[in-house]
Amino acid sequence: MNSNFVFERCKQAGRWLLMLMVVVFAACNGHETRDAHDHGDMHSHEHGGGEGQGGTIARLTKAQMQSIDLTLGSFEQKELTAIIKANGRLKVPNSNKASITALYGGVIKTLRVDVGTSVKQDAVIATIVHPQFVQLQEEYLAIGSKIAFAEQEQERQRALSTGNVGALKNLQQAEAELNVQHARRASLFQQLRLMGIDPDAVTYNNLQTELAVTSPVSGIVSHVYAQLGSYVDASSPVAEVVQNNQLHLDLHVFEKDLPFLHVGQRIHFRLTNNPSKTYDARIFGIGASFEDESKTVPVHCTVDGNKAGLIDGMNITAAISLAEVSSTAVPNDAIVDAEGKAYIFVVTDGHEHDHDHHDHTGHDHGEEPPHHTEDRMSFEKVEVVKGASEMGYTAVTPVNPIPLKAKIVTKGAFFVNAVLTGTVGHSH
Repeated sequence: MNSNFVFERCKQAGRWLLMLMVVVFAACNGHETRDAHDHGDMHSHEHGGGEGQGGTIARLTKAQMQSIDLTLGSFEQKELTAIIKANGRLKVPNSNKASITALYGGVIKTLRVDVGTSVKQDAVIATIVHPQFVQLQEEYLAIGSKIAFAEQEQERQRALSTGNVGALKNLQQAEAELNVQHARRASLFQQLRLMGIDPDAVTYNNLQTELAVTSPVSGIVSHVYAQLGSYVDASSPVAEVVQNNQLHLDLHVFEKDLPFLHVGQRIHFRLTNNPSKTYDARIFGIGASFEDESKTVPVHCTVDGNKAGLIDGMNITAAISLAEVSSTAVPNDAIVDAEGKAYIFVVTDGHEHDHDHHDHTGHDHGEEPPHHTEDRMSFEKVEVVKGASEMGYTAVTPVNPIPLKAKIVTKGAFFVNAVLTGTVGHSH
């Protein structure tokens, strides 16, 4: 009886041991399954980037970049801290523009300039003809004979007066006539010189029929008022010449903004009809009265640097800097707004960067991450905080540090973001 009891107790203990082993095995197996699942999720999260599948890395082919005219650049330093906007117009001062007129009326025979023609001082821009020109030369030649006759008459009256034969009055009249003829000759001499005719070269066989119209200053022809065959007189300009190298900028500034302006202040401006380029100017004078009914005060500026493409009368939009403080800025086309945040795209090596833990390791199941090739380039989406924006640029501050010399997408960022989010097609 004792042996049977012992046998039954051992058999019961064996069953309990077997059940315990099954439970332990099941628990271990479940733990391993969860570990594997958790690891897979983390791995997938770390390498979720890729072409058109979310993440922070976008990879574009050379054909894609060319099709959108993608442009790379760097961060720039721009004065965008505080500005005043103003409209205005380019203007050449009256002291640097000239109306070209003829000293005498006549008919235009030749016209040698057009709008935009560059001319030098004293260059001939047109010729005019008129019978009066010949008449003046004829009179100048004839005045010599009149003076010779007046001199002879003076001598004759002097001789008669000495012998008490003639009256003193006749001598005085002869002297007066001689003086008149000398004055007329001097007047004709100067008139011919003003007409561009050399009085000493005038002969009966060399009478000039054309009068040259010359430019009083060097510059660019801005208007041509005459045409071939038209009649012009001394009060009608033939053309106008301006010296664009002396361009000024006249701004219209409201009264409330005047306290912030001072002589020497820097101005950035763009052409209203061509805002692709920015020019510089500086204030040299501030008006002391309102202009017309606009309730604005004129502010005068000199244009600095290259003036190519600028002409008198162009309308402009200006930004007046209130502080000489530079900010790190990018072109507006470099910024993409999404979900209430702003981003730029930085050229990268193809890895997604964890800026919080600086962990750049890990591969997707042993697959080597892509790098730049001749036909493909990688861009990382980086969050930035936007600041002041003006003249096509916006100040930005990266949420995480980025080298200032880093290459960034300055044009085409919207398309790069579309590739990253999968809203456009891709070529693999």
